[in-house]
Amino acid sequence: MKQRRSFSPEFRQEAVRLALASDRPLSEVARELKIRPDQLRHWKQQLTRAAGGPAPSGETPDQELRRLRREVAVLRQERDFLKKAAAFFAKESR
Repeated sequence: MKQRRSFSPEFRQEAVRLALASDRPLSEVARELKIRPDQLRHWKQQLTRAAGGPAPSGETPDQELRRLRREVAVLRQERDFLKKAAAFFAKESR
């Protein structure tokens, strides 16, 4: 029986960021990362919901503030991950 692979939250966020930033199909990005396209699609939906997604109409200022704070938290995590990745690869290239 195959053992299930587990992925870190950082990997998931980076995979979703790559899929969103790329003009290539999601299935192609998933194939490059050696994951199933439906798995990447699921992560994308989860992160979009966690970040608040698009602003719903009729949103109160308090709701908007909470949504924006969640989005800022996700963006900070992504930024920190990219900083660490850049430092790692810079160290490896020496």
